[in-house]
Amino acid sequence: MAQLHYIRGVMERAGTFTAVPGKGLIGVGALGLLAATISFSLDTRMWLLCWLAVAVVAVLVGGIALARKAHATNAPLDRGPGLKFLHGLLPAYAAGALLSLACWASGAFVLLPGLWLLLYGAGTITAGMASVAVVPALGIACMLLGAVALFVPLVWGTVLMGLGFGLAHIVAGAVITKRYGG
Repeated sequence: MAQLHYIRGVMERAGTFTAVPGKGLIGVGALGLLAATISFSLDTRMWLLCWLAVAVVAVLVGGIALARKAHATNAPLDRGPGLKFLHGLLPAYAAGALLSLACWASGAFVLLPGLWLLLYGAGTITAGMASVAVVPALGIACMLLGAVALFVPLVWGTVLMGLGFGLAHIVAGAVITKRYGG
């Protein structure tokens, strides 16, 4: 019995996390497009507040959708591939929060689109190593957009965030929904 328990644990840790919610990604993408549209013509302070508010809502939407699909597919988030998925995302999110505060304090708002896309992309790639192929592909797309966003004015960074946090999420969500269920 001990050997079977060990084998089961090894197999569980080596598995693929398929509970990434396609419909949740589509919802997050819609929020990203909404934020890009609303914030496009706002002053810098309101631009930042808009994106921060939408980020909070997007994390809630994505988190609830992830938890619901994980429960429905019996893919726990507290062990195995689900835990690896979360461990891939959370350090990048924490770094993004701290760098956002530093940019706020120094007035370097123009760097935020690039930093956010790069760090989100890096976390998504890392988390995606325990998931289906479209997840790291989403991360790569965000990182590429983030690399460009570092070197353009804030208005173009907003467009690039709309593409990454909006359109790329909608496309990835549609692929996941079609191949792996909502």
